[in-house]
Parts: sequence; C-alpha cells; structure tokens
Amino acid sequence: MRFSDLLHPTERGLYCPVADVYIDPVAPVPRALVTHGHADHARSGHGAVLATGQTLDIMALRYGADFTGARQVAGPDRVQINGVQFEFAPAGHVLGSAQIRLSHRGMTITVSGDYCRLPNPTCAEWQPLPAHVFVTEATFALPVFTHPDPMGEIGKLMTSLRAFPDRAHMVGAYALGKAQRVIALIRAAGWDAPIYIHGSLQALCAYHQEQGIDLGELRPATAETVTKAETAGQIVIAPPSAFNSPWMRRFADPVVGFASGWMQIRNRAKARGVELPMVISDHVDWPDLTRTIQELAPEETWITHGREDALMRWCEMTQRVGRPLRLVGYEDEAE
Repeated sequence: MRFSDLLHPTERGLYCPVADVYIDPVAPVPRALVTHGHADHARSGHGAVLATGQTLDIMALRYGADFTGARQVAGPDRVQINGVQFEFAPAGHVLGSAQIRLSHRGMTITVSGDYCRLPNPTCAEWQPLPAHVFVTEATFALPVFTHPDPMGEIGKLMTSLRAFPDRAHMVGAYALGKAQRVIALIRAAGWDAPIYIHGSLQALCAYHQEQGIDLGELRPATAETVTKAETAGQIVIAPPSAFNSPWMRRFADPVVGFASGWMQIRNRAKARGVELPMVISDHVDWPDLTRTIQELAPEETWITHGREDALMRWCEMTQRVGRPLRLVGYEDEAE
C-alpha cells in the first residue's frame, strides 16, 4: 500500500479513500474532518463534520447552528472509520486547532493544518505527532521569515501609547485567534484598562472567555456612545477591513497598527497605511518549520499551501523526500 492510497490531494482537498473522508475540504462533502475554525479550512455545508469541540463551537458561531448535517466531537481517544484510525492533537494555531494523524495497516500520516510552536495563552500548545508522512503548511516558508518575540512586538504598542497619549491606538487583528492572542499579550504586558473591540470580534471574544481565557474588560467600539475623547490614549482591536470604513472616523487621530506575520515585509505595511507594524504570527516561521521536520524525521514531507518551492529546495539540500501538493483555496485569513 502506498502513502497516496491512504491520502491524496483532490480538487476538494485532501481525501482518504479508505475511510471516504476529506480533511479541510474547500467544497461541501459528505464527511469532513476539520483541523480548525478559520474559514479557509472550516466551511459550511458538509454532510457531517468531525473536529474538536471548540472548533465545532466556533463553526456554529460563524455559520449558524445548522452549518452541517451532523457533527462529532474529536476527543482524546482515537476515532475509527472503516478501519482507519484518526487521532487529534493540539496544533498551537488558534483555539481548538488540531493536527490529525491517520493510521492504517502500519502506515501513518499526520496532517498538521496550520500550526505554531510559540507559546500562545489562548490555545493549547502544539504537540508532536510523528508519522511516516508529515503534511505541513508553508505560509512563511522562506528563510527571510524569522518571527521575533511577540512580547517585544507588543512592547512597541506600549511605547507608542506612552508617546502619544492623546491618540487612539487601532490594532488590526483577524477575528479568530489573532485578536484574542493580541489582547492576551497586551494584558501580559501590564495593560489593565478596558480594551475596545469591533463588533465583529465580540462573539468570538466572548466564547474565548467562556472557555476560561482571561481577556480582561472588553468594551464595544461600535456603539454610537463611544466618543473620540473616550478612546484617546486607548487600545481598539478591529479586523483590518474596518480601517477602510467610515467607522474609523469616530476615533481620536488614530495610530494604525497591524498584528501579522506579514508585517515583516515593509512594503505590505506601507501599502496598508500601517504606522505601527507588529510582527505577531500564529504560524511557524522558517526556523520552526525546518526544525519541526528535522525533529519529526518523516519518510516524506508533503507541502500544502504557501511557499512550496523554497521548502522543496531545502528538502532536496538536506536529503529529504519532499512533495508539493499544490492545494488551492487556502488563504492567509489567520494572518
């Protein structure tokens, strides 16, 4: 039996024909296994979904309670489907994110989804799942991407708040994972004042708090009662898309920041009009990506969405077997 007999790419995503299931399919399928709740991996309309309880909750928040015909929580025990065992373990990416290891007839494949090895106060820490094949993302798979200490990046925000106490500080952060991580990092830096959040973040922030993640006092930044005077010298978290809307006019001479791994590229920050770029990523950078492959030592490394060519070249230079999967439909929502 070949590895591709157990799992292979299709137009709908990675498919396991033995169990007749897809992993993170990009179109509706009868049975889907979902690694995490970002929209490019977790889509609605499947006949049935198997995922962690937190990912299922997040999908329900984003798509409505009827986002799938049936759902099953992936717990600590392995799930068997048509003789294939599926095991879920934390990916360290966002709340509820998981890697999935397939086992069948002595053959193992780990699908990592999106993952991060840096400590993250808003989700479970990444755990190794050794396998014959490791399927890895390649979002930041270029040697130029070496992510700095997140607390150091938050320190830039704290410095700016002291330097410009009369200006609101707007931090762009995506709704699931990044926003809550940035808030937690701000709290860890000693900021105990209320943090204002855009309305699109409220449901997901509330869910994180229900799961025991302390985000401190959060106030809505969309209420008509919020004034420029009230937000002067305060922190406001919002999705980056909100920065191009009339909503921005209600804040006091805002300092525009953006928390993303892409902020390491100056042209991206400049193009977005970002005055305060913060390099904070929920994906592995190049050193952690290559370190992970070295530590897991799989027989083959399959590379999904991202910068496949550089990682393929690294595999060749280190005498490893690499295979680009050329999957489409996965974007960088998490960044």
